[in-house]
Amino acid sequence: MKFCRFVYKGRVELGVIEGDRIGRRDGEMIGASRPTGDYVGRGEVDLLTPLVPGKIIGIGRNYAEHARELGNEPPDAEPLIFLKPPSSILAPGKPILRPAISQRVDHEGELGVVIGRVARNLGRDENPLDYVFGYCCVNDVTARDLQKKDVQFTRAKGFDTFCPFGPWVETDLDPAGLTIETRVNGQVRQRGNTKDMIFPVPVLIRYLAGIMTLCPGDLIATGTPAGVGPVVAGDTVEIEVGGIGILKNPVQ
Repeated sequence: MKFCRFVYKGRVELGVIEGDRIGRRDGEMIGASRPTGDYVGRGEVDLLTPLVPGKIIGIGRNYAEHARELGNEPPDAEPLIFLKPPSSILAPGKPILRPAISQRVDHEGELGVVIGRVARNLGRDENPLDYVFGYCCVNDVTARDLQKKDVQFTRAKGFDTFCPFGPWVETDLDPAGLTIETRVNGQVRQRGNTKDMIFPVPVLIRYLAGIMTLCPGDLIATGTPAGVGPVVAGDTVEIEVGGIGILKNPVQ
């Protein structure tokens, strides 16, 4: 099921994408919801981010070719993690704002994982994927020049509008072997596959749950394949993940 949030006639609602229409639902996305039996056309609504994460955990250098294209060695022992603030989230179709302080802002197309249950110190017999609610597209927008300048990633990845994600959350998906493609103005910039992750999704969840409690609604941006590059005002960025859909945002 493709869960979404949207604005219809000034009201924020929950729904499920069904072709060219949205089935409206009552309740909470993560938890209990039920169909109302009513529908609205997708062209009649404005999509929001599917949810508002409590925290956004980014994974750095999780594809070897991407690590090397930026002059870094891929991690071999444990994932490289960082946090993006919830204030950085951006809805589908809304503009990415390039901060004046940065001379290079890059796109980074990624698979996003939405946590569905509290996960903490998982046992060996527990399947980390049982703690997943669903999956989405993420653009981990990065001020590359500031990332190189700073010791840590917070400033470079934390600006408002630097975490577009959505356009909805797909709950029925296997995260292994998904294609990831980023296009800028229709031209392919990135093309990868989640099978090439150094640390696959189950490994990431287990590792993170041993560090911090993962809560329902938390978002994990699982890393980007090679091909990252700059965007400028007037560009349009599309992130497409197989089995999910297309996340599209203009740049200002």
